[in-house]
Amino acid sequence: MDVISSEQGTPQIEVTFEVDANGILNVKAEDKGTGKSEKITITNDKGRLSQEEIDRMVREAEEFAEEDKKVKEKIDARNALETYVYNVKNSVSDKDKLADKLEGDEKEKLEAALKEALDWLDENQSAEKEDYEEKLKEVETACNPIMTAVYQRSGGASGAGSDGGDDDSHDEL
Repeated sequence: MDVISSEQGTPQIEVTFEVDANGILNVKAEDKGTGKSEKITITNDKGRLSQEEIDRMVREAEEFAEEDKKVKEKIDARNALETYVYNVKNSVSDKDKLADKLEGDEKEKLEAALKEALDWLDENQSAEKEDYEEKLKEVETACNPIMTAVYQRSGGASGAGSDGGDDDSHDEL
């Protein structure tokens, strides 16, 4: 209950707010000097959601949260595979990285593994997270020994440092 009062000669108005169990708001204003009062009822109109509708929407959001999490994990796994393939592909074609350091058969093996992985990605657009993870392991198994050998041949101590860094980054994927 709110009472609004002011200087002499200004009406005193009492305003009452009531909300019932159905969410209906009743507002009453009464001029204490004259006794005149007005009231208005604010109901849950057609465009508003009922409590049942709100509860249903919350339940659905919770159900979809789990599905969204699975979709995100699937996308992350696909991105990890694509990132690995394109990083190796760029290293193989970059003269500052591996292009001039690879022997003919090593380059062919890497390119074949990468092409096979890219073809697999094109053909398996709706693969599951585990499928992408398994394919990443296959590609790493094919590429890592060759890349390790190249780094060891070309750099000695710096090659070993690069090798350790590559293994760590692949483990994170």
